[in-house]
Amino acid sequence: MKPIHSLLLLLPLAVYISSCNTDSKASENKQADVIPVKIMTLDNNMQNGVITTSGQFTTDDEAMLSFKTGGVIERILVKEGDAVHKGQVLATLNLTEINAQVQQAQLAYEKAQRDYQRAVNLHNDSVATLEQLQNAKTGLDLAAQQLKAASFNRSYSEIRAPKDGYILRKLVNEGQVITSGTAVLQSNGAQSGNWLLRVGVSDKQWAAIQLNDEATIETAATEGQNFTGKVSRKSEGADAASGSFTVDIKLTGTKPNSVAAGMFGKATINVNGNTKTTQAGSWSIPYDALLDGDGSTGYVFVTNDRKTAKKIKVSVAGIEKDHVVINSGLEGAGALIISGSAYLTDNSPINVIQ
Repeated sequence: MKPIHSLLLLLPLAVYISSCNTDSKASENKQADVIPVKIMTLDNNMQNGVITTSGQFTTDDEAMLSFKTGGVIERILVKEGDAVHKGQVLATLNLTEINAQVQQAQLAYEKAQRDYQRAVNLHNDSVATLEQLQNAKTGLDLAAQQLKAASFNRSYSEIRAPKDGYILRKLVNEGQVITSGTAVLQSNGAQSGNWLLRVGVSDKQWAAIQLNDEATIETAATEGQNFTGKVSRKSEGADAASGSFTVDIKLTGTKPNSVAAGMFGKATINVNGNTKTTQAGSWSIPYDALLDGDGSTGYVFVTNDRKTAKKIKVSVAGIEKDHVVINSGLEGAGALIISGSAYLTDNSPINVIQ
């Protein structure tokens, strides 16, 4: 009887020990699911009343220059980067065929003149009818218009600079056969100092920005030297490719000498008293915090309670030297997760590491 009695006494103890082991393993598993992360507080990172964005330098008068007629390129008189003046000849076609067409039109016009004069004389002698006279006059008018068109085409068989500026690109070479309208040169009017920075902004920033808002512009080419500008234009529609809105910032004051078309620049726009948007601003975040970025959008993890991670979509304004500029999506977020994001999913439990 004693062994049975002893077994009955040990059974509850075994159950208790097994229960403790199960609770311990569950606790260990629960702790293992908590991801250690590092965070960055966002409260002081938002710049109220200031919008930071980036874009490319350009002018509002870039043009693709081409010939009115097709043919063989005889000469290209400029190189990329050359300064040009309004009316300067930049390229010419071989005029052999074009001159022949003009000469044909000239001969046809002269024949039409003789035919018309003959019809006038015969009509005065009552030999030709009124219809024949009218037909001769119509033939003369047609020949005159054909000569005018041929002469016009010959005048546009050379390319002249539309204004003072620079040659940005040379797209063809001498000796090539081209068709009418084929781009030969790309030019702009930058020689007159009409530089502007074209940037992309979100819809919220677009609503906050007003014409003539002042901006500070900086580039990597002129490190340490900033330029001033004013908002000169706001697009009335979103870009189909990026989904952002375009804002042009015209440079004012001292014109930069080391700026080229297509060069990137960073602009800080001071938003003046727009009461419709109370939190126009931007955030600078580390590269590692941004996930699945596609140029204009991406995802980050944030936390408000320091216990749970939340995945949200953000709009990317630009990529700078050592950080990413976010212009929307972080409103109301308390802290940004900057380390450990690769192991997180939405609503993952986290442990904040100081």
